[in-house]
Amino acid sequence: MFNKNNRNNRNLVLWFVFMVLVIGIANLLKNSEQTDVQDIAFSDFAIKNDISSVVVRGPYIKGFLKNGKQFSTIAPYIDKDLIKGLIDNKVHVEASYSQDSSLITWIGLLLSWIPSLLIVGMMFYSMRKMSGKNGKAGNMFGGTKVRLATKNDKKVTFADVAGAEEAKEELREIVDFLKNKKKFVNLGAKIPRGVLLSGPPGTGKTLLAKSVAGEANVPFFYTSGSDFIEMFAGIGASRVRDMFETGKKNAPCIIFIDEIDAIGANRKGGVGSGCEERDQTLNQLLVEMDGFSHNEGVIILASTNRKEILDPALLRPGRFDRMVTFSLPNLEDRKKILEIYIKKIVSDNSIDICQIARGTYGFSGADLSNLINEAAIHAAVNDKSSVSQDDIEKAKDKVIMGSKKKSITINDEERKLTAYHEAGHALVAIKSKYSDPIHKATIIPRGHALGMVVRLPEKDQVSVTKARLLDDLSVAMGGLAAEKMIFGENYVTTGASSDIKYATNIARNMITKWGMGDAGYVHYSYSDGDYSNSTSESMYQIIDQQVKQITSNAFNNAYQILQSNLGHLHKLANALLEKEELSGKEIESLLTDKAII
Repeated sequence: MFNKNNRNNRNLVLWFVFMVLVIGIANLLKNSEQTDVQDIAFSDFAIKNDISSVVVRGPYIKGFLKNGKQFSTIAPYIDKDLIKGLIDNKVHVEASYSQDSSLITWIGLLLSWIPSLLIVGMMFYSMRKMSGKNGKAGNMFGGTKVRLATKNDKKVTFADVAGAEEAKEELREIVDFLKNKKKFVNLGAKIPRGVLLSGPPGTGKTLLAKSVAGEANVPFFYTSGSDFIEMFAGIGASRVRDMFETGKKNAPCIIFIDEIDAIGANRKGGVGSGCEERDQTLNQLLVEMDGFSHNEGVIILASTNRKEILDPALLRPGRFDRMVTFSLPNLEDRKKILEIYIKKIVSDNSIDICQIARGTYGFSGADLSNLINEAAIHAAVNDKSSVSQDDIEKAKDKVIMGSKKKSITINDEERKLTAYHEAGHALVAIKSKYSDPIHKATIIPRGHALGMVVRLPEKDQVSVTKARLLDDLSVAMGGLAAEKMIFGENYVTTGASSDIKYATNIARNMITKWGMGDAGYVHYSYSDGDYSNSTSESMYQIIDQQVKQITSNAFNNAYQILQSNLGHLHKLANALLEKEELSGKEIESLLTDKAII
């Protein structure tokens, strides 16, 4: 490596010297063309009558003849009669102090070189910067950008990755192969060349990939799909080749490509296909994986959040042979993840991990990490010595609902409208059999909303029933129904726009995707405000009518619930106006005529 770096440095110096010589020769030629001066004897100069102008510097005289030619001479003496004779002949005469002409020439030459030398210096500096720490001047233009996890990086093993037990089991075979390659080879078994880690963001794909290398105690190289994409075609393909060469030299090892969809997206046919930089990079990756020996000892791990857009050639056997699917953590997994992150902070005995896990349905591992970090920040801001359950609850409200908007000033009329709107949501949720329990209702502006009602499920759910969806639609319409009931048709506000959008999307999916309407058990594609081309015009109308009917029924159901519980609606709205924020337990106590603590 040392010799190779020295050779690269010598090449840079040679190129620098060569460029300086070329520019110098060009300047000399240019100067020689511009300084084509005829030397004449002083006696000839004294009798010439065709002189146009002269410049006198002591004994050195330069000038131009009337035909445009330039001349020079050296005068043994300069007297007044000579100068007077030139002026009488209407010759333009300039004079300056005597200087060494050779010095003037060299100074002019150096001055003419300064711009060129600056350009060359900047180019040399840029090439040195592009070479990086390893002294490879071509890294930016073709060398690999794959990086090695060093000893300074914390070693990660499966014990550091909570949840994702099924993914761990699938990857244990990779670890076993890297540790005990011989037993696989003796049986003729072929370990997968590539493993694709697919799932939502924040579910631990990168962490688990690193833990495979930690478990097997092998080098871990990492890069991202975007690192292969550059302006010029062919650079990405060169980097792919270099990446595989790096892997072979350090085998056995793990090479991890994050967000592989940046280069692995499905190629489209047509004119120019295969000529783009991304397509060339993908083609090179496919070729390299085909040429990779199964027992080379190099495993390619890649992650993506969008498996559906990947090119089929990338997923066929012989390339990414195995697919490991990640999902959002369930209740038990969230408990394990929280235990890991809570150990990293200073906490007190009030923290209830089970309660936190139940209240964080839908959170990814990254979300839970952020939650605990926000709780620690909240405790530090309030000068606490440890993080408590209350800090975590405050952090959860901030993560779910957004920060409080203290700068927004709401008048009494808007505040009352908001209170009844949120009370409508909360009351319909409480009176609906299949609705999730209320976590909190607030009329304090958070995020983009003036108020909100947050519901959290008591247990994890994989599928959703039609009855639950209909109740969710009624809850969504509860705010608008409360506004219409209390303030009248002409005084409903725009605050229900997001509720209507949510209800419309749920209703449309019930009809077009889930077979829960009268449009039949057919999947109708819908995106960007329009249905697929295969859907007939008459079916458009049927679907729209069905969606309208479902949302109207949800509004009517919410209105009837509120009308039947009008006293509770007023009580809940007044409580929100007084306290601004109510927990689910406080709302339950209020509606059962118990005192709110």
